[in-house]
Amino acid sequence: MQKLQTTQIVDLFLRIGLDAKTANNTVANNKVTANLTAVIKEAAVTGDGCSKAVGNLLYTVATKFPANALVHRPTLLEFIVSNKIKSPAQLEAAHAYLGRLGSENLQLNEFEEACGVGVEVSLEEIEYTVSMVFEEKRDAILEMRYRVNVGELFARIFATHPWADARFERTAADNEKPIKKKKEKKLSKEDVKVIAVQTPEEEVNPFTIFPGPEENTKVHTEILFSNRPVLRASNTKEMLKKHMEMTGGRVFTRFPPEPNGYLHIGHAKAMFINFGLAKERGGCCNLRYDDTNPDAEKKEYIDHIREIVQWMGWEPFKITYTSDYFHVLYELAVELIKKGHAYVDHQSAEEIKVSSENKRNSPWRDRPIEESLKLFNDMRMGLIEENKATLRMKQDMQSDNFNMYDLIAYRIKFTPHPRAGDEWCIYPSYDYAHCIVDSLENITHSLCTLEFETRRASYYWLLDALSRYQPYVWEYSRLNITNTVMSKRNWFTATGVSATAINTFIRGVGITRSDNSTIRLDRLEYHIREDLNKTAARQMVVLHPLKVVITNLDDKTVLNLDAKKWPDAQTDDASAIYKVPFTNVVYIERSDFRAKDSKDYYGLAPGKSKQSDGETVMEIRAEYNLSNNTKPKGVLHWVSQPSPGVDPLRVEVRLFDKLFVSENPAELEEYLTDLNPESKEVIPEAFGVSSLRDAAVGDKFQFERLGYFAVDLDSTQEKLVFNRTVTLRDSYSKGGNKE
Repeated sequence: MQKLQTTQIVDLFLRIGLDAKTANNTVANNKVTANLTAVIKEAAVTGDGCSKAVGNLLYTVATKFPANALVHRPTLLEFIVSNKIKSPAQLEAAHAYLGRLGSENLQLNEFEEACGVGVEVSLEEIEYTVSMVFEEKRDAILEMRYRVNVGELFARIFATHPWADARFERTAADNEKPIKKKKEKKLSKEDVKVIAVQTPEEEVNPFTIFPGPEENTKVHTEILFSNRPVLRASNTKEMLKKHMEMTGGRVFTRFPPEPNGYLHIGHAKAMFINFGLAKERGGCCNLRYDDTNPDAEKKEYIDHIREIVQWMGWEPFKITYTSDYFHVLYELAVELIKKGHAYVDHQSAEEIKVSSENKRNSPWRDRPIEESLKLFNDMRMGLIEENKATLRMKQDMQSDNFNMYDLIAYRIKFTPHPRAGDEWCIYPSYDYAHCIVDSLENITHSLCTLEFETRRASYYWLLDALSRYQPYVWEYSRLNITNTVMSKRNWFTATGVSATAINTFIRGVGITRSDNSTIRLDRLEYHIREDLNKTAARQMVVLHPLKVVITNLDDKTVLNLDAKKWPDAQTDDASAIYKVPFTNVVYIERSDFRAKDSKDYYGLAPGKSKQSDGETVMEIRAEYNLSNNTKPKGVLHWVSQPSPGVDPLRVEVRLFDKLFVSENPAELEEYLTDLNPESKEVIPEAFGVSSLRDAAVGDKFQFERLGYFAVDLDSTQEKLVFNRTVTLRDSYSKGGNKE
């Protein structure tokens, strides 16, 4: 067909109902333009065009039709043009059916049933189902109101009527005029902020986006080459059948950290997605140490990773190491050479960099296969020096994807391996080993962060070249949190954050592919508070003690009062009560006293006080008034001498705050200049109630009116150290400062 001019193509797209913006944007994409032009021609609507509804379906076919079933595309288009398939839901079902069918013969009756052809859902049926779903969820709707997960309600409706028109007609209830309400008081900035922070995360299943293992015959990706036809990577039915026999149809995932450092909270998302998907589907998740670099791996990191995985609440199906497969990987590399897909190269790292930048082949790229086999064996036997040879995959140096520039498969390193010892002096690269081990372990879903998206082509090219089973690959965005950087080593354990809070936070954030998603710190803190509010016992600590002498209480009197560890604790539950001594000397927060009283101040004010320098209050003298029935306007927390003349328990308290002033310090040229000077405050001589004396490392508490705290590792028998986990209320402002 003669090549159409751009204006003619735009006009063609406009005639099928696309708006001008979409039409012009489509023309800018050569691949979509070619597909859509072909679809319009096959549908025979090049002349007068078609309705917008039909045109939208044609556009979807052009962009999403399964490449392994192109032989059936004309049939699908006939169904669309004749209005037998007329909704996105029907088209999605058609694509799924044809993707599974591939190029095999199409049975029209099965196809029509799978796509809901001829099924009509009346408005009355829709209204009835809607009313049933709303009645079933009435209590939740009334309780959560606008926070209810509407998507879940729609899902229940469409489960009953999958072919219903999503654009519901207006019902009688919709058409009723709204009742006029009194104008509500405008929310203050603080009210709005609190609502935004404290709205619970909706209970959704983030794993519904992933297909089942039995669906893995679709085209994974199209690999474009500079000098040969497109490769549409997919499993054959025989491959999938063999895979399903080995796995029993279960989901298999893996969490594959490199044991070259400590984990950070970003790894928590990777754990949640991989272990979480396997758990949700009744499958298995391996903990695989990607130990291909003998220079970096340490047992310390291996132990740390295992500890953190366990702390996060995950139990691996198996613990494996890439080094477990070194022999298999080597044999497959030999096979790759024999097939003409790999060669031994002698370029230096700098020469490879220059040739890649210029899309230039290596001078050794086309050396004889037998020569590469001999040299690769020499590499294996230690007969070639480091940096004098590598094994490279013969991919496409002229590709538009730099991850197809003949990536290195093996390099020489005369370094003993922590597990394999000195058996090897050549080691596989990540790009070579990662995908093969996924296949060897029968991984169904290979899930990784978005920076690996450009590696899809290389991943599937290699598995296709070796005729290996191909897992389903999906990328997600990294977990970035404002006002911090990804810290490692002790994670949040030192400050008392629980795995439950982190996992709940990640579930609420969802599994998004948005690469610029940075989550506000207060969103994480909300989940931390929610968890600690249920699990942390209440206690009292005074950070900056101010002595109060109760003049009308005998100095030998010691009253042991009952205090609740939790607000809703029953008084007859001894485990929920702790004893607080009360004598004639108590200590309050210095900030809870003013020399001059005011109407809006609920702390301790006028009375008698001692002043050592005429300005600083050293001691307050007050009376204990039992006859006063006036309801107090506020409360104070306090710590008393446990017995006359004996100071309360002395503890060290560390107040942690945001590490950086800016929300995204990574954007700054010198992020160290953005450090928050108030990110850590140490109070060495705070007073705590006596019941804290037996606290152990890791124990968590809510210090009344102060926040949530955990016992630090630095604690000794002589002195406890408490780290603040989070404040009682959100102190996060939009600009990154405390309000």
